[in-house]
Parts: sequence; structure tokens; C-alpha cells
Amino acid sequence: MTTSPSDTGLGYLVKQECIAIEGGADLQIRSLLNQLQFHDPLGIALALGVSSATWPLFGLVWPSARKMADVMQTWPIANLRILEIGCGLGLASLVIHRRLGNVTASDYHPYTERFLQANVLLNEMRTLPYICGHWERTNPLLGEFDLIIGSDVLYERDHPQQLAGFIQRHAALHAQVLIIDPNRGNRAAFHKAMKNNGFVLTQTDLITPLQNEKSYRGRFLSYQRD
Repeated sequence: MTTSPSDTGLGYLVKQECIAIEGGADLQIRSLLNQLQFHDPLGIALALGVSSATWPLFGLVWPSARKMADVMQTWPIANLRILEIGCGLGLASLVIHRRLGNVTASDYHPYTERFLQANVLLNEMRTLPYICGHWERTNPLLGEFDLIIGSDVLYERDHPQQLAGFIQRHAALHAQVLIIDPNRGNRAAFHKAMKNNGFVLTQTDLITPLQNEKSYRGRFLSYQRD
């Protein structure tokens, strides 16, 4: 992994690093330099519910995002309309996009699309579809999807209900939802909400180290509605 800090001239610092993908080519990723970055001069992020403490989270490379990217390198995606929720830097979306899958990335941070398209260019891909997806609000442009994926999306106590409601609005009748959770402790409420929406759960422990050899522990959650 190599890092190269640079000043974007927009009030925050970034770095570029090489992210290894299991079974596939590496990705060049531009991310925030660290978790101390913050830039919201007009209060746009705050108006969307993004506090100063959570502002940089979208722009960091998280372990669970690496895991989901690895999974998507070999996951069957033919003929599926795919949505990544809370995509952040969109590692999994980039992998699917590189495989010519029909994927849309979504998040609600105002700078997500800026970083996503910068990483598309770094990896010499065509434009990747992105739509703002706010879990607590209606998103009429999104439509429905056959496969919905998300990594580390249950880190707040109110996220299970919000996310289950969002998925219910945007999952096709026969849909699958894949979540990678690093044992945040909010799974039980999410399981219950998804069951009420007609989804059946299968889950697997994740204990294999990341491609950068750092340890990882979490759970792979697969919800199916037939």
C-alpha cells in the first residue's frame, strides 16, 4: 500500500492508496487522509444529518468494505440490478462496475459522489451510476433492485429500523440483501425487522484476515425473499 497526501484545495486532505482485491486486480483509491478531516462551510452535510464527528466516515477505507469488495469479485451478478447502500468510497461498487455489472452506488453524504467518480477515473472506468440514498427519506429516483449490498451499515442503534424500511421500499419482490457486519451489536433488531418484511436469513462467521493481512472478525448476513 502506498499513500500520497495531497491538498485538494477544498478544505480537506486526501491520500491515494492501492487496495488489494481477493481474486482480482488492485484498486487505486483516493480517500481522506485521516478521520480528522472536516469541511462543511455551508452546513450542507449538517442539514442532511451528518455531524462534524461523522463527516469523515464516508471517505475512509473500512475493513468491512474491503471484505464486501472481495465477495463481489466472484459473486454471481449477471442480469441483476444491484444497489450498494451506504457506499462510502464504493469499493464493492467499483468491483462490480469493473465486472460490467449493473450497479448503482448510494449514500447521503454530499461528497460521496465526488470521491466515487474520482476513483472511477483513477481506475480507468466509465462513469458509475450514483444516486443519493437517504434511509429516512423517500428516494423516488432509486426504484427497485434484485441485489442490495452494504458493509458496516448497522453502527448506530436506530440504523436497523431505518435500513430495513429503506430496503423494503427498494427491494424487488424476489430480492437478496447482503450485509457484512463487524459485530457492531445491532444485528438482532435488524434481523427482526427484515423477518417482518418477509426475508429469510442465513449467516456465516468471517474470520479470514484481510488482504493487507490485518485480522478481521464479523458476520456475513444473507437475506432472501422469494
